[in-house]
Amino acid sequence: MKSILVPLGDSEKAICTLQYAIDFASVVNAKIYVIQVFGTTKVAGALKNMDELLEKNSKEELAHVLANVDKKGIEIIAKPVKGQIVDSINRVATLLNVDLIIASAKNSAADSSIYLGRITGGLVKQTELPMLIIPKGYKFKAIKTILLSIRSGLIRKPKVLEPLEDLVKNFNTKVNLLHVITPHNTIEDNSLHKGFETIADTITNSENATVFQGVLEHLLEVNPDMICVIRRKRGFFNKLWEQNHIKKVDFESRIPLLILKGNL
Repeated sequence: MKSILVPLGDSEKAICTLQYAIDFASVVNAKIYVIQVFGTTKVAGALKNMDELLEKNSKEELAHVLANVDKKGIEIIAKPVKGQIVDSINRVATLLNVDLIIASAKNSAADSSIYLGRITGGLVKQTELPMLIIPKGYKFKAIKTILLSIRSGLIRKPKVLEPLEDLVKNFNTKVNLLHVITPHNTIEDNSLHKGFETIADTITNSENATVFQGVLEHLLEVNPDMICVIRRKRGFFNKLWEQNHIKKVDFESRIPLLILKGNL
């Protein structure tokens, strides 16, 4: 895990999210790319320089955020980017070949029922990169225990577990694997790939309607510092991201949520 992309939103959450990313990067020895996406305008006359104004404002916002974090000697490359927000973030992440995106859970305080806002939810849906989603105001702490929750025990995408393996190596983390057996599971789903067996310190099977219900049932017992799930092209989490936001009633994590990408 050598490079991390942090897309910023409004200043309050941006400072907190970037500080978490810096603290995280100081442990895994990664550099950080920070971007602030600003929109494009199609106007004429007196407003034809609006793009320049938007870029200037984005640079000022970046400077403000960077001035209010403890950089801890981490290499940070910051730049405003013009374009549609989700597409631009996805494009930059691909061009820079980053290993992880760290983003804030919520983009707006307008609706308290939302866990993931349109931008972060859109990134989860569209990008194939692993993402670490940080709750608002969450401060970094050592990742001693991870609850890895899966529905299917199959792995068909090579290296899908690499980000989790990096965390285990760098933080000496204990992984508690929760294999949730749902009514939609096949016999294959109920088997367990050796990759899961290798990384897990403990393995628990649980019968629940959804992965989220399994997480809620075991959350207090495990008391993890992070939850890890795998977004696949079928199943519960794919249904969650049919839209670019997630309501708290459907899924919520009050600790960092690591989303790995498995094309199953």
